[in-house]
Amino acid sequence: MNDKKMRVRFAPSPTGFLHVGGARTALFNWLFARRYGGTFILRIEDTDEARSTDESVGAIFESLMWLGIEWDEGPMPGGKVLGSSGPYYQMERLDIYRKYAEQLVKDGKVYKCYCTPEELDAMRKELMAKKLSPKYSGKCRELSAQEVKDKETAGMKPVIRLKMPKEGKTLIDDLVRGPVEFENANLDDYVLIKASGVPTYNFACVVDDHLMEITHVLRGDDHLSNTPKQIQVYKALGFDFIPQFGHLSMILGPDGSRLSKRHGATSVTEYRDQGYLPETIMNYLALLGWSTQDSQQLFDKDDLVSKFSIDRCAKAPAVFDTQKLLWMNGEYIRKTPVEKLLEMASQIKLIDISGEKKYNLLKSAVTLEHEKIKLLTDIPFKTEYFVKDEITYDEKAVQKALKTAIAKDVLLNISEKITGLQDFTHPNLEKICRELAEQKGLKAGQIFHPVRVATSGRAEGPGLFEMLELLGKDTVLKRIKYALEKLV
Repeated sequence: MNDKKMRVRFAPSPTGFLHVGGARTALFNWLFARRYGGTFILRIEDTDEARSTDESVGAIFESLMWLGIEWDEGPMPGGKVLGSSGPYYQMERLDIYRKYAEQLVKDGKVYKCYCTPEELDAMRKELMAKKLSPKYSGKCRELSAQEVKDKETAGMKPVIRLKMPKEGKTLIDDLVRGPVEFENANLDDYVLIKASGVPTYNFACVVDDHLMEITHVLRGDDHLSNTPKQIQVYKALGFDFIPQFGHLSMILGPDGSRLSKRHGATSVTEYRDQGYLPETIMNYLALLGWSTQDSQQLFDKDDLVSKFSIDRCAKAPAVFDTQKLLWMNGEYIRKTPVEKLLEMASQIKLIDISGEKKYNLLKSAVTLEHEKIKLLTDIPFKTEYFVKDEITYDEKAVQKALKTAIAKDVLLNISEKITGLQDFTHPNLEKICRELAEQKGLKAGQIFHPVRVATSGRAEGPGLFEMLELLGKDTVLKRIKYALEKLV
């Protein structure tokens, strides 16, 4: 750790929904800052002009806020801005990058490159044919002043490339991976400013991190190869402070390949819409590449903050296990009050909780099924036959429970007993069902199953008698009548 006040950042490109890998990076930076009293900054790296969209910026805001990851500085929905180190959109900082690029030109640390895309492609193919790294040849590095003038006169628009050192090594003391070194001879004279005047990622983020006084950069290990390039920009600009870097392990799918769409959902909003709780996703993401010494699995937010440490981050890739995620969500759902579950299910338009009568019925139905719910998306299915007048009957359940020699007699007897039942409570309902089984010399299940299927349309559900009590006497009798007339 360095002695400066900790400042970290999450700097996504707004080119789609927030991927779980990006969300994990945001979470680790946020936990790191909260653990050590630092500042967490959100910066939008929107220099990909073709792909960056306002919709994607909105998805980043929405996903982080849903997860409960609050930022201390950066843009907010509605145009509000937190902090005084902005602008926090890179496309609003073009004059800043231009100023630093001009300084590098003046100091002779960069050069203008006029190579066309066709020339660059030919260079790459030639090097690859020789089984060499397809880096830029340096063709324009030693152009004379007259050659530059001639190209400018011809109207050619250059890019600006950094003069990378050709000897020695660039060393990184990585917070996760330990010491890593790169041979400078293998580093490319990469582009800092495109012909359009827009900076590349590796230049803009160095300028931004310097001006925003970023002390630690935690990001995915796919950025490791960018780090020596960025360190050379720090040195070329004469910046006296370089952040500490930590590169987080890759996230793999269950088959060992990089997590992608073929493994299922990959964005935070997809998991939200599938019925996962934000607490679950935060907890699970924290365990992708980090662990406590005692391998604790379930954490609340404060617990994560107090126990997070960068030295417990793993170098090995993390495997995204959907079965473990589902188990974890069930654990969180069981700990969540029914009222909150209903509110969250309503927010993602799974159920309609308007109206006091319907709300109370849904609340009671979810309470009956609370222990069995694993996803918020389970709620509509598990409650629909309580709130709908017409229900759907499962054909297999009907065949097994109602198309039998005794089903009609069972339902007729139960209907008669329920009609005469004054106190419609689950103890009394259980009593009349068990007494009927004894009278008829039947097993309890031979009574219970026809009654369940006739009244709910399905073979499984909550406790039968609690379910009947919640449905109410009129509904139970109506559905038994329907079953007798249409299904038995």
